[in-house]
Amino acid sequence: MSGEKFKAISAADFFYKNKEIAGFDNPVRATYTIIRELVENALDACEQYSILPDVRVKLIDEGNSIYRLRVEDNGIGVPYEQVPYAFAQILFGSKYTLRQSRGIFGLGGKMAVLYGQITAHSTVKVTSSQGGYEKYTYELNINIQENKPIIKRKEVLPNPSRWRGTIVQFSFEGDYVRAKPKVVEYFKQTSIILPYATILFIDPDGVIYRFDRITEKMPKPAEEVKPHPHGIDLEMVQRMINSTRSSTLVDFLANNFHRVGVATALNFLKSIKFKPDMNPKSLTPKELLTLVNKMKEYDGFQPPDAQCLSSVGPELLRAGIMREFKPEFVAVTQRGAAAYGGHPFIVEAAIAYGGEIPITPPDELTVFRYANKIPLLYDLHSDVTMKVIKKINWKRYKLDPATMPLAFFVHICATKVPYKTVGKEYIADRPEVEYEIEWALKTCARQLRMHLAKKEKAAFVQRRLSVFEKYLPMISQFAAELAGSPNPPHHEKVLKRLQIHAKEIEQRSVVQVN
Repeated sequence: MSGEKFKAISAADFFYKNKEIAGFDNPVRATYTIIRELVENALDACEQYSILPDVRVKLIDEGNSIYRLRVEDNGIGVPYEQVPYAFAQILFGSKYTLRQSRGIFGLGGKMAVLYGQITAHSTVKVTSSQGGYEKYTYELNINIQENKPIIKRKEVLPNPSRWRGTIVQFSFEGDYVRAKPKVVEYFKQTSIILPYATILFIDPDGVIYRFDRITEKMPKPAEEVKPHPHGIDLEMVQRMINSTRSSTLVDFLANNFHRVGVATALNFLKSIKFKPDMNPKSLTPKELLTLVNKMKEYDGFQPPDAQCLSSVGPELLRAGIMREFKPEFVAVTQRGAAAYGGHPFIVEAAIAYGGEIPITPPDELTVFRYANKIPLLYDLHSDVTMKVIKKINWKRYKLDPATMPLAFFVHICATKVPYKTVGKEYIADRPEVEYEIEWALKTCARQLRMHLAKKEKAAFVQRRLSVFEKYLPMISQFAAELAGSPNPPHHEKVLKRLQIHAKEIEQRSVVQVN
């Protein structure tokens, strides 16, 4: 052991050496991941400020498996002094507040830039403006060993049109030919979950994929909240204590944690026999560990609320599904806010039937998964959604996914999505999350069962009406002959009532169940 040398490595150096854990394990996967990460950043820059997203993506084939990507958005823009850190320093982000966002760790976009740097020796060119009379351009690299931005060039230019947004450009080694199905599917599924966004993608062959917004209604942006006591750990609390200005433990708890007031803090400290007026900086390591463990266990804290979440909502989810698949019927539901480990989350689900939804082979299902409005395209069978779908007894709802044109949609939005990997492709089967998904899908299944029952009843009434229309005139004529009457009974009134009844039943069968 004495002959070995030990040294610390930077975050950039770690991900440079382990890029496969973030979805950059081969040129095909990397092509998809890079496009997705940059588009996610662009969408977040718009949605967090209630700006209707207008995102333009262009991929150019430069030859020898090198591609150049350009992503432009109309978001809030990046402050001039922050551009180098936002695009060339891994794990650069905010602290001690939680809010739903697509990205995690401040990692994805910078990993894409890092991948371009190490595979194509490319700098990243960033042009941004916050809508003023100036726009600014940086050309950057990442100092991998020190995890610091290297500014190759910067320039401030006039912006007479008051353009606002960000343009990111860089080259990377990829394989678009093989990645194309996933890339196109990504844009298609994104347009379903974001019917208020306009997205334009031009691929290396010059093919234009355009998804125009169909509504200007947007979900409310997520708000930042403090950590919940059930979702903290020892290191987080230690850092919070080091930076707090609170001189008493009760003030520290009331000022730094979500939904914790003075009364709740006093009750908690009384239950664990800690003095409310003690200075949090004076806690011994043993006392600190006790405090953290008891915070996780205490039942007196209120559950986290959903103000830090931005769900899509049933109306927008239905609109996106209707545009893409034109189904005969779509059942949509949104569950109330729940929590796992102190992290709030909301599950939204839909089941669409008919229209342009294909009937899949018996061993396949049409499933669309989303996490914080991100389509998840890989590892379907490892995801908790698939586990739930296979567990539900669909016969109870008179549904058969193997023979009926059904599509399942599940969206989970959370401050911390329980992904199984850094690549963010499938969700772990946390019991709380699994429960919410199961009941969301069952709610949709009940709505669809009601629709199909009404449809079946309408078909029965229509068949019955057809029989009456065919035979009632004959019965009327025979009745008149048997009675020796020259005038047959007036059957038209009976037929008219039957026709009105059949029309009412048919109209009720096509009404969406909300």
